[in-house]
Amino acid sequence: MGLGMNIGIDLGTASVLIYVHGKGVVLHEPSVVAVHSRTGKVLAVGEKAALMLGRTPNQVEAIRPLKDGVISDFKVTEVMLKAFISRVCTGFLARYFKPTIVVCVPSVITGVEQKAVEDACRHAGAKEVYLIREPIAAAIGAGIDITQASGSMILDIGGGTTDIAVISLCEAVVDSSLRVAGDKFDEAIIKYIRRKHNVLIGDPTAEDLKKNIGCAYPREEELSMEVRGRNLITGMPATLNITSTEMLEALEEPVSQVFEAVHSVLERTPPELMADISQRGILMTGGGALLYGLDRMLSTKVGVEVIIAEDPISCVAIGTGLALNIMDKFNTLDTV
Repeated sequence: MGLGMNIGIDLGTASVLIYVHGKGVVLHEPSVVAVHSRTGKVLAVGEKAALMLGRTPNQVEAIRPLKDGVISDFKVTEVMLKAFISRVCTGFLARYFKPTIVVCVPSVITGVEQKAVEDACRHAGAKEVYLIREPIAAAIGAGIDITQASGSMILDIGGGTTDIAVISLCEAVVDSSLRVAGDKFDEAIIKYIRRKHNVLIGDPTAEDLKKNIGCAYPREEELSMEVRGRNLITGMPATLNITSTEMLEALEEPVSQVFEAVHSVLERTPPELMADISQRGILMTGGGALLYGLDRMLSTKVGVEVIIAEDPISCVAIGTGLALNIMDKFNTLDTV
């Protein structure tokens, strides 16, 4: 690869993780940029910008430049990547040599979306850019030897997309990408509370509910959480006590969509690979893998063990970084 740094980027809808060769995951920040709407000046990137979501005055806009796993605002994505890359590429080599970047993309992506990711990375300072599909990166990051002629099934649930693939010999034999993931879980919670309680809550509150009492399978003991929002009838502040049973109900639709996609991939899997999956189980990665009971619910419905990766959130970032080591095994790194 020559001189310069080799870095892997998990460019996610909710957050960006960067893996640096020899150092591991060195950055994990929300995919948010705060911009002054009149002047266009960037005020904050990442964590600081995320704190402004839903709390900014009219002239300050907190933008999430990725939607459903792809770039929706090219200029802002470029600014965000530049800021993050400059944070991790420091020292003598970084000053004179541009980094080689491997960045992950959803399983199903258009040529236009693919070019947008490549261009954003190049404009942000990359020397070379390679794309890798998210499930492939997740499998590598989770420690699966994807060079073998045996089937491994990956279910990667991020912020914007759920990517499913059956992998053998470094390639996805069957795959699917669903624009239902962590963000849609949050949206479902907001809609449910508005419909059932006539109260509007914000995205951060919905995410807190999902993380603390959310579930895809009934919990052994009922949990509850107090949340604050705005009563849509009176317009006044409202405090509610939400239970985990309500969360199960709220998340039923997006969770069943994830199951349908898993079921569809299994239906299209060749019998020999299906036998491997039955033996090894389905590996679940991404932040969405942490939703309580999702593994149990899927396992019960499909009749195959579902295993949560050791560090589900970092798997894709680690995999993008390690992919450079086995580039000779890929057909152009399984780019799309």
